[in-house]
Amino acid sequence: MARLKVKYTEEVAPALFKKFGYKSTMQIPKIDKVVVNVGCGEARENPKVLDAVVKDLSDITGQKAIVTIAKKSVANFKLREGMPVGAKVTLRGEKMWEFLDRLFNVALPRVRDFRGISANAFDGRGNYALGIKEQLIFPEIDYDKIDKIRGMDIVICTTAQTDEEARELLTLVGAPFER
Repeated sequence: MARLKVKYTEEVAPALFKKFGYKSTMQIPKIDKVVVNVGCGEARENPKVLDAVVKDLSDITGQKAIVTIAKKSVANFKLREGMPVGAKVTLRGEKMWEFLDRLFNVALPRVRDFRGISANAFDGRGNYALGIKEQLIFPEIDYDKIDKIRGMDIVICTTAQTDEEARELLTLVGAPFER
């Protein structure tokens, strides 16, 4: 079992139950899924770029990425409906816990001048969004083999009803929020 999941079941869940005074253990917020998304606008001119993005995402998450396509046509971006525009991975279960462990303890501390992640990026419903400027912070990515530095969005979806509950959940799990 993943190290972070053990920590959640043994330490975090009882602490949340006690702090918020839930009546049932089913009310305790938990992390539902993690979505990692890379937007890649240059894929419309060069389809090979998308292969590199999918490979990087698959290396980072340990799960095959799917290509996302445009839902609407946007003339200003020279984009038509159905064109590939990026890639994403949805992680649940063991892979999600392993990914969060590597994100919090290995990747984020490798960011230059890292002081912590913003505590203001909650959406009002208990989900947390995080943007990363370069994929090189993950140790799975080989610096010599990448063609371009790309950023990614990581969204942590929780079952928490409020931002306060979600912030407490992520703090107890080990998210490095700035002080």
